[in-house]
Amino acid sequence: MNHQEVADRVLNAIGKNNIQAAAHCATRLRLVIKDESKIDQQALDDDADVKGTFETNGQYQIIIGPGDVDKVYDALIAKTGLKEATPDDIKAVAAAGQKKNPLMDFLKVLSDIFIPIVPALVAGGLLMALNNVLTAEHLFMAKSVVEVYPGLKGIAEMINAMASAPFTFLPILLGFSATKRFGGNPYLGATMGMIMVLPSLVNGYSVATTMAAGKMVYWNVFGLHVAQAGYQGQVLPVLAVAYILATLEKFFHKHIKGAFDFTFTPMFAIVITGFLTFTIVGPVLRTVSDALTNGLVGLYNSTGWIGMGIFGLLYSAIVITGLHQTFPAIETQLLANVAKTGGSFIFPVASMANIGQGAATLAIFFATKSQKQKALTSSAGVSALLGITEPAIFGVNLKMKFPFVFAAIASGIASAFLGLFHVLSVAMGPASVIGFISIAAKSIPAFALGGVISFVVAFIPTFIYAKRTLGDDRDQVKSPAPTNTVINVNDEIISAPVTGTSESLKQVNDQVFSAEIMGKGAAIVPSADQVVAPADGVITVTYDSHHAYGIKTTAGAEILIHLGLDTVNLNGEHFTTNVQKGDTVHQGDLLGTFDVAALKAANYDPTVMLVVTNTANYANVERLKVTNVQAGEQLVALTEPTASSVAATAI
Repeated sequence: MNHQEVADRVLNAIGKNNIQAAAHCATRLRLVIKDESKIDQQALDDDADVKGTFETNGQYQIIIGPGDVDKVYDALIAKTGLKEATPDDIKAVAAAGQKKNPLMDFLKVLSDIFIPIVPALVAGGLLMALNNVLTAEHLFMAKSVVEVYPGLKGIAEMINAMASAPFTFLPILLGFSATKRFGGNPYLGATMGMIMVLPSLVNGYSVATTMAAGKMVYWNVFGLHVAQAGYQGQVLPVLAVAYILATLEKFFHKHIKGAFDFTFTPMFAIVITGFLTFTIVGPVLRTVSDALTNGLVGLYNSTGWIGMGIFGLLYSAIVITGLHQTFPAIETQLLANVAKTGGSFIFPVASMANIGQGAATLAIFFATKSQKQKALTSSAGVSALLGITEPAIFGVNLKMKFPFVFAAIASGIASAFLGLFHVLSVAMGPASVIGFISIAAKSIPAFALGGVISFVVAFIPTFIYAKRTLGDDRDQVKSPAPTNTVINVNDEIISAPVTGTSESLKQVNDQVFSAEIMGKGAAIVPSADQVVAPADGVITVTYDSHHAYGIKTTAGAEILIHLGLDTVNLNGEHFTTNVQKGDTVHQGDLLGTFDVAALKAANYDPTVMLVVTNTANYANVERLKVTNVQAGEQLVALTEPTASSVAATAI
């Protein structure tokens, strides 16, 4: 790569005077652009040295690759006269250039609260779905599975108990997460959640009937009658209580000093918040919450299949705006009261939208002749079908426009079909082709047919239109000259750089890695802090932030090890390194360490990515079928091309 020329081409496409600030991380340029309408996107898309572009949080990011991005950045800085900046500087500039949006700030708060507890809700929801499969009649036969096989009844009851726990004790989960987000002690938040679901209180699901029957028990507090009502399955009251608790705690920390602060602040915060919870905040927001739930159910019942169709048509557009971040809060409320609501209408619609976007992306894969486009659309399309749509929407469909439109139409039609058959989910789960596991058992066939409708209606018109408009869009790359040189097959095994749980790169919550734009490889959710060399080789890339390493192995593989997501922003905090660029290392040598617990505490995803950045040089790059790996164990297998495959490529 000629770094000077790449910098020139990037500047020509963006505009030399159109860059407000510039920084880089291990793989990409991070730019703040003055006017994005002036960017020649087609020129960047056609550039063989640019692996992709996307916009996020006010930053325009251009993917170059490890070992090259820093040199392109240096050339760009020299040509523009811009001041060198860090990713933190860029984030500050981007934030300063954006107008404050109270609605988006509120959505961000909700997202920060609910995302950490989603795994618990998904686990409980899927167990609930499994219980429904075991106990539903007329699913596999006239009787339920447990009726035909009574020996499974105990298992079903045990599964149901486990499934109910996350929703029964939802205030504890929410209290912990919300109080932490509002800046308070999360353990005090969990304590307040426990208070709200004490067994001695009237169960939250029975409060309305108990009060209607005149059997509610009250505390007499200075002549004030306070209902002994629990808050199982409630969301809004817990969020308000967590905010009050965190605010009080910070107030007392500020005004009570020394040992008195440690002793009395927790007590004062809990007792005042508890009193407000049972006297004012809880009763008022329970009423608001019930009204919201009844309103959503009423809206669904009154608009029926038409409302579902409109929601499906607009769902992907809602994702672009970020408004979908409120849906977990709404869905949690619907599922926590499933006996009254019947389930959630949001999940089925989301599944149809994701399937439609994935189908449209795969249609481009089959229609295009561009190998670069095929590489992106194949991985992005599959990811969308499995519920991760960002690579498909932002990397393909929005850029080309018509795939996004056809996918939205398909989602609307499929969602209307689901509305006709009253398809609802009874659990949280993956909004994708495998979403049937979260659907009420009796509605699974209708859900599956809806998925087929969304796929077909999105795929066929996108493919036909693409074939008519794309023409011969193959990449303008010179073919290598034919050769008779015999190339030996020399499979190479790359080992795990850290200990942890192995998973596909496509599961990583970063579209650059999940779409495999940088190359194929594997991801590891780490359980240990040491990072070791995955093979013999030379260190080609290091960073002052110590969050990534580049290694060229003795056999020729170019490896990127990236420690966590967006960890470049930490500027080396929680990281140490034992190597420098140019050092020779052997498999198992200690490269450095990173504090996994500290990254999690700072709300950073610690997932480690191992990427073979010269994937194109191999016939196959495959993650070995392992789950729990130790540092140094085999992780990725590389297969070099044979002489016949090279000759075929040259033709």
